[in-house]
Amino acid sequence: MAVRQILLLGNPLLYEKCAAVKKEELAGLAEVDNDLHDTLLEFRRRNGSGRALAAPQIGVNKRLVYMHVDNNPVLFINPELDRLSPEMMEVWDDCLSFPGLLVRVRRHRSCRISYRDREWNLREMLLEDDLSELLQHECDHLDGILAVEKAIDGKAFSMDPVTVPGPVG
Repeated sequence: MAVRQILLLGNPLLYEKCAAVKKEELAGLAEVDNDLHDTLLEFRRRNGSGRALAAPQIGVNKRLVYMHVDNNPVLFINPELDRLSPEMMEVWDDCLSFPGLLVRVRRHRSCRISYRDREWNLREMLLEDDLSELLQHECDHLDGILAVEKAIDGKAFSMDPVTVPGPVG
């Protein structure tokens, strides 16, 4: 139940593959779940954006993703993506671990995510467009992959004028 520091681009912990959560660890996840929630909402309050956060971004090497969209918080435990559509889309991807930087990447237009919920029930969601892109991005974090590694080319970077501080003085 605390706002945690979000690890930034270059931190070696962001490049590690996360360990799966075991059922016997479920009871101990409440604190991490709350920290993900508090950290995401504080980032959103300060920056006006932020829809999801992966556990490794706060230094927790577990396969957990917290998403808060349309006042509907979801904790994805051990998420797995499949049914990746052959149709791709190009998007400007942003990340809480490199605020102010946008990266042009290709993502699958749709996919399915299977995961365990807080009660260890197996769930699945079919995702399209922005939610498909979002969960692909977050699941990449669990495998130690950052969007900058998926850039279309060396010119696929831009500064986001909304989150980049303006000139001082």
